[in-house]
Amino acid sequence: MNAIINPSKIKGELKAPPSKSMAHRYLICAGLAEGKSVVSGIDFSQDVLATLDCLNELGVDYEIQDDKITFNGNGIVTDKKEYHLKCRESGSTIRFFIPISMMTKGKNVFYGSDTLINKRPFTIYEDICREKKIRFENNGKNIIVEGNLTSGEYSLRGDVSSQFITGLMFTLPLLDGDSRIKLTTKVESRSYINLTIQALSKFGVETKWEDDQTVFIKGNQTYKPCDITVEGDYSNAACLDAYNLTGGELEITGLDPDSKQGDKIYRNHFEALKSENAVCDLSDCPDLGPILFAVAAANQGGYFTGTERLKIKESDRGTVMCEELAKFGIETQMTENSITIKKGVLQSPKAAVSGHNDHRIVMAMALLLSITGGVLEGCEAVRKSFPSYFDDMKKVGLEVEVK
Repeated sequence: MNAIINPSKIKGELKAPPSKSMAHRYLICAGLAEGKSVVSGIDFSQDVLATLDCLNELGVDYEIQDDKITFNGNGIVTDKKEYHLKCRESGSTIRFFIPISMMTKGKNVFYGSDTLINKRPFTIYEDICREKKIRFENNGKNIIVEGNLTSGEYSLRGDVSSQFITGLMFTLPLLDGDSRIKLTTKVESRSYINLTIQALSKFGVETKWEDDQTVFIKGNQTYKPCDITVEGDYSNAACLDAYNLTGGELEITGLDPDSKQGDKIYRNHFEALKSENAVCDLSDCPDLGPILFAVAAANQGGYFTGTERLKIKESDRGTVMCEELAKFGIETQMTENSITIKKGVLQSPKAAVSGHNDHRIVMAMALLLSITGGVLEGCEAVRKSFPSYFDDMKKVGLEVEVK
């Protein structure tokens, strides 16, 4: 699908969509709990639907009404011979559910897009499974996991995706015996680990930082039912608030000022990018990369560090953003772990720009096209996290036709 966008004046008020990160965590906790839980404020993005599909396959009983999901929890069913877990293109879903699947007695087959199965790294789990003598097989079409996780001490690099750590944190509390996750390098995703600790505590599960590099997880715990509402998402709010740095007047509501979401830092980066020679570290907020690059291109440029992990997202975000910004006449420079967006004047692209099958690239491109006008190819990728994005933006003045 293409979005034809004309130069637009953005003005009005929008509510931030629910946090996808917290939705994943609350839904899984509710699915693991015994008793009735209600999770409200759900936005049924493709990633969230993937998590619900996996819960359903594991025998979790739930009912959907509007933006609310009621769980009648008995935990997961562990005695089937085979489970088929369809993760679509959700890295969070597959990495969260691989350890959870290790509580079953059967074979677990994980399905997903080619990008998910073949381009997202799973080395952490491969190493754990090899050590624990658990079957882990990636045949290029799906991932097969068969065997049981045990409690104990796990050593992981701290500069990998926190999704591996969170996956273990969901599962280890249910096992006999206490566990520790020791992070052997600098922790770059601490805020996401803190979100997991917060979510688990809401459902009565105790996990904590024992020291700066170690997460302690008490064993023999049970998830308690809970009624909870998903808070607003700072990652996607940044893609709305960015219009205020390109001449818009947009008020964003529905955000918790006390949230532990690491992407809340986007406001600090936005403030910095109003000036020349801005330096922004993306180590703990890689999802903000595309929209920050777009803001820099529309303003004074900027220098970004901690960009190495952008290459293992839905697209190689650093590379493709540099490619697309060139269509707007913006020069960039990229190294292994940094990207420079040079100050320039945005030009109307002579060719269509691409969303690269990446929801965050789509929203970054839409921002720039609201200034210059142009055609955005592959705009449907936004459904992954923000299905109502273009409908919402129309309400506040974006002149866009999707077809």
